[in-house]
Amino acid sequence: MRDLRVPKVAAAAVLVLAATSCSLIGSDESSDAGRDGSGETTAEDTTVILLTHSDFSLPKKVIRGFEQESGYSLEVRPSDGVGTLVNLVTDEAGKPSGDAVFGVDNTFASRVEDAGALSPYDGDLPPGAETFALPGDDGQRLVPVDTGNVCVNVDDTWFAENDLAPPQTLDDLADPAYEGLFVTSSAATSSPGLAFLLTTIAAYGDDWPDYWQRLLDNDVEIAPSWSEAYYGGFTQGEGDRPIVLSYDSSPAFTVDEKSETSSTSALLDTCYRQVEYAGVLEGTENPVGARELVSYLLGEQVQSALPESMYVFPVVDGVDLPPDWSRFAQQPSEPYAVDPAEIEANREDWLVEWNDLVSR
Repeated sequence: MRDLRVPKVAAAAVLVLAATSCSLIGSDESSDAGRDGSGETTAEDTTVILLTHSDFSLPKKVIRGFEQESGYSLEVRPSDGVGTLVNLVTDEAGKPSGDAVFGVDNTFASRVEDAGALSPYDGDLPPGAETFALPGDDGQRLVPVDTGNVCVNVDDTWFAENDLAPPQTLDDLADPAYEGLFVTSSAATSSPGLAFLLTTIAAYGDDWPDYWQRLLDNDVEIAPSWSEAYYGGFTQGEGDRPIVLSYDSSPAFTVDEKSETSSTSALLDTCYRQVEYAGVLEGTENPVGARELVSYLLGEQVQSALPESMYVFPVVDGVDLPPDWSRFAQQPSEPYAVDPAEIEANREDWLVEWNDLVSR
């Protein structure tokens, strides 16, 4: 769904997961348990197949917890990004290759629902989760699991050393005072890049192309992915630009242990909320196991593991955050948003217009 967010060690671990494309625990033999070559469910079938994106990563003990509580083995099949995952789920609507899906976000949710790819969850949401329910999803087919905000981040150390006040707003990013200082990721090839495009659409309405032209005139750099923007273009990586598109959680990973301060901060007036959902796939061979998995994703073990495993916030009330998150991962009170149905109706046209602008 997202580009990888923080430390390179974590990024490497996720890449290993993407390369294996199998169960997070156990042997290759156990990952195929109960599936015969005909595609029929057998009496011995005790496997739940989860279709997800390559950023899905939970501790082994959390996966074991699901397997021990439910009696099912979990097989994880990651796709390369949320777009690929959504295409798979919609193409297979009614005849899925898995049982449940995790990682569809609010920028693609309507496409999955409109395709008829999901069954109702038929379960109660724990306190807090209902806040992130998808607007218009009366059948509760997409269940919120985690949330986070795409926000512009700044290198506070760089700005202090250069005696320049950091920007605060979207308009500031187009101010000549910050010419050549901002690196973002592509809306066409990056999930946070698309979220930033939606931020500008929410903020400026039909005038969003004019705003992007101002950014381009101010020498914004556009990288193919979040990782190339953050590690290659940002001053906290190997670049020379002290303003970068990242996440509200990112400052929790730039903390200096000696000073107990973070060297970066998120601009909370520039944020776009992302919510990731799970669901039971319509036509699954194992609807009971799929529902148990979705319920487990809302449970304490998974919700508590989300910040350090996938760098996102839990949606359930009362979950303790890691100390650095509590201090430095501030969330915006009023993030930007665009209705999912409007996104689905206009996404391709918006991307074509955006590509035309940045390609000139």
